[in-house]
Amino acid sequence: MTLRIIKREKAKHDLIELADFIAHDNLDAAYRFITASENAFQLLSQTPGAGAPQDFRNPVLQGLRMWPIRGFEKHLVFYREIPDGLEIVRILHASRDIEALFTEE
Repeated sequence: MTLRIIKREKAKHDLIELADFIAHDNLDAAYRFITASENAFQLLSQTPGAGAPQDFRNPVLQGLRMWPIRGFEKHLVFYREIPDGLEIVRILHASRDIEALFTEE
């Protein structure tokens, strides 16, 4: 069963920022990144428990899971299950200080 997908504003911003960064070197790769991201969201909406559980100190972030974007494995989707769907919280490159970025949440 496919669940409803909700993207937080920060996730939408992350997606645009990452695609823009990729486009500076390769516009086709940027389009592939967007498509691969949307495919990842759809896959996760069908199997929301597939991602690796994350353990952040901030209790607001309990229940977050992480999933790499196929073909762009260093780009990670952070999401959580919600009662009627899936919430995409952030999309980040693995080289970033992820703990610090989530501490700002």
